[in-house]
This record gives sequence, C-alpha cells and structure tokens, in this order.
Amino acid sequence: MDLLEFISAHHLQEISYPAKTVILQEGDKARFIYFVKKGCLRMWLNNHGTDITTQFFFEGTAIASLESLLKDEPSDYTIETIEPCSLFVMSKQEFLLLKETDKSFKIWLDDIILERFFYYSKHLVSYLRTKPQQRYNELLCKHPEILQRIPQHYIASYLGITPVSLSRIRSRK
Repeated sequence: MDLLEFISAHHLQEISYPAKTVILQEGDKARFIYFVKKGCLRMWLNNHGTDITTQFFFEGTAIASLESLLKDEPSDYTIETIEPCSLFVMSKQEFLLLKETDKSFKIWLDDIILERFFYYSKHLVSYLRTKPQQRYNELLCKHPEILQRIPQHYIASYLGITPVSLSRIRSRK
C-alpha cells in the first residue's frame, strides 16, 4: 500500500506547520503519527545541551516516535519541522486500532519498523567505522537532496561533527 492510497482510505486530517515547529518534545508521550506530504522534518535528541540529529524525513515518509507511540512511554526524541510542512496526522488511537485490525496496515508498519532498524544499524556502523569526511561523502552520494534542503548545523549534528568541521570538509571538495 502506498502512502497516497493509505491516506485517502483513512481520510486523514492535513495540517500545515511553519518551519522550526516542534511537533513532539523529548520527554512527552507521542500521540500522533505523521505522514509527510510536503516539507522536511528532523528527529533529534538532546545530549547534555547538544542537539544530535538522528534522522531526516521528507515527502512520502511517515514519522513518529514509534517506541513512545507503541509502548506509551516518554519520547527519547524531539520531532521538529525544518521547512514549512504539510502533514497528514493520525491519532494514536486510530493507529493502534489499525495495527490490530488491518492486516495490510500491520504489514506496512512492520516494513517501516524494519526499515528504521536497518537505517539506524547502518548509521551506527558508519559512526564506528568511518571518519567524518567519509560520512559526508556517503551522505552526498546517497542523499544529495539533504545538502540542498537542510541547514549546515543540522547536517553537522547528523554527522556527529561541529559546523566548523563540516565547513572544513566541504571546502576540501
């Protein structure tokens, strides 16, 4: 099931948010899952006053603090818009009901969870095995749109380096 089919089948509400809007604060419990129609968001956490970006989300993707949503625990992450966004919103109640009653939704959710697991596994291995220059080159190769749409300080946070280090890496290219 693709995202547009899913949204039209479930009549989800569309909400627009300006850039730099926090839609889930770290420590709060997730009450919604969002489907990105337009725009870009980031998921990040606070490590002793330093933002660490864990992932970016673009058009056609779903975003939520899944562990918080599924386990009813406070979120480890903040979810924030980077650009003005149009998002389709599903309540936690509808999400949990569909998870239990709709086989195609459950299959879709399992795919999302596996995709997220693989993404984070590869990201961790990249942190452990490669230097910042290599991580930047991989990002440039695999996701050039990120470099066009994401502010440099968020990219640096994602790569695990300072904005100054990222400037140096970019100037070497």
